[in-house]
Amino acid sequence: MHINRRHALAAGATLLASTAIGAVTPSFAQTPRDTVVMAKQIDDIISLDPAEVFEFSGSEVTGNVYDRLVNYDVNDTTKIVGQLAESWSASADGMTYTFKLKPNLKFHSGNAITAADVVYSFQRAVTLNKSPGFIITQFGINKDNVLNVVKAVDPQTVTITVNKPYATSFFLNCMTSDVAAIVDSKVVQANVKDNDFGNEWMKRNSAASGAYILRGWRANEQYALEANPNWVGGAPKTRRIIVRHVAEPASQRLLLEKGDVDFARNLHKDQLASARSNPDITVSQGDKGYILYLGLNTKNPHFAKPEVREALKWLTDYDAIERNIVAGTFASHQSFLPKGFLGAISEKPYKYDVAKAKALLEKAGLKDGFTVTMDVRNTSPISDIAQAIQSQWAAAGVKLELLPGDGRATLTKYRARTHDIYIGQWGPDYLDPHTNAETFAINESNADDARSKTLAWRNAWDIPEMTKKTLANVLERDTEKRKAVYEELQREHQKTSPFVIMFQQIEVAASRKNVSGFRIGPSSSANYYWNIVKG
Repeated sequence: MHINRRHALAAGATLLASTAIGAVTPSFAQTPRDTVVMAKQIDDIISLDPAEVFEFSGSEVTGNVYDRLVNYDVNDTTKIVGQLAESWSASADGMTYTFKLKPNLKFHSGNAITAADVVYSFQRAVTLNKSPGFIITQFGINKDNVLNVVKAVDPQTVTITVNKPYATSFFLNCMTSDVAAIVDSKVVQANVKDNDFGNEWMKRNSAASGAYILRGWRANEQYALEANPNWVGGAPKTRRIIVRHVAEPASQRLLLEKGDVDFARNLHKDQLASARSNPDITVSQGDKGYILYLGLNTKNPHFAKPEVREALKWLTDYDAIERNIVAGTFASHQSFLPKGFLGAISEKPYKYDVAKAKALLEKAGLKDGFTVTMDVRNTSPISDIAQAIQSQWAAAGVKLELLPGDGRATLTKYRARTHDIYIGQWGPDYLDPHTNAETFAINESNADDARSKTLAWRNAWDIPEMTKKTLANVLERDTEKRKAVYEELQREHQKTSPFVIMFQQIEVAASRKNVSGFRIGPSSSANYYWNIVKG
């Protein structure tokens, strides 16, 4: 399989040494004292507009650049804390939320943060209605009514009225997502073209108030951030963060060992063993809510058959992949809710069983197997896992052709439903079980032009009854009843869905010993840079 090494080599040859992303100097063996350089796979970034960001790497940027009204406490994710909001409350009927802004807040531009900016941020998010837009529109807020239900009561107070009495924790958790980030309305409006709410400009620029200021991004190469000394959370401890795209883990390890970078973010089994034995390197880790899975497009007539979908679950050797490829970075997991979420189950009903797989294929009229393609992001461990699956499925006559591409290309094809099989990860948008239940177990319309384009929709899985059941559960205020429904949904999903769910991620970061303070959160937007210090 062809692996594209061009970007890794280019990234390994240059280093940003100023706040302007256009200024580069040759790589050297000691990074600047006021700058932290990370080697990371960032080829999945498509946009840095918080109304559009829906990829892991882009979300990490917006999590450090933008503020929200509220966020969750990374030390106790059951707690909601104020970011721009000083206080908040819900009406007795559970339909209207009131947020009071902290005083004297400013954007990076120096413009004051007001309730009007909050209203504009929600207006542009639901009007643009990009991939993450559903997180807000699910509350009955849309481009036609947004200015009636999201209102500036005064310069420091905003109210948001929803269409149903949802659990308060569910609504507030949604407000911690990237799409709920607050943008500088004056800066954005100055960069609007053809009524696009500044989207084209915002893909590569920022209008924010967060800990770091975006100084530039070059696709598949690098992005640069500069500390905001006036951030509401206090001035970040490191002046500049530079993240360089280095596709191959082995290259990341070599750069880290030489001192060309301070962090290597995508080391895998063999590289981690080497890093842990190096006295100049520290390895830290954190549990991630990310699920690694295969999506089987049921537009393919083979995958329209439940027997074929289940056969591939028996034909995947989860234990061998974990042992030989992802040990220490992923743990076996076969349900759509990550460990730690309300209602998550630990059952793993599938293991490698060629005989069972063959019997199911024969039942489906495919005794001799079939040929199919898989779109594969050309980075490790994704490409390595895909090759292992290719070999395993061949045992039952399933001929798997791997189609490598960068993260943007494979995601774009997946979102258009033009794939056969997609191998990738899904991370929660907020810390409530509905975030994963909605995308894996809801498909309100299977039409190509559907408004809601969940993962179930991407794989053309038409599930009216499961959709109805999952939608109803988000309104269940009895926690134990809600938990029981999620458990039941997952067991049904395991057996019938077009998803081969394989692993949950353990995120690992290796760093030089003189650097500390990087926080690995449960989602990419909670991978925080502002406490990083360099000795």
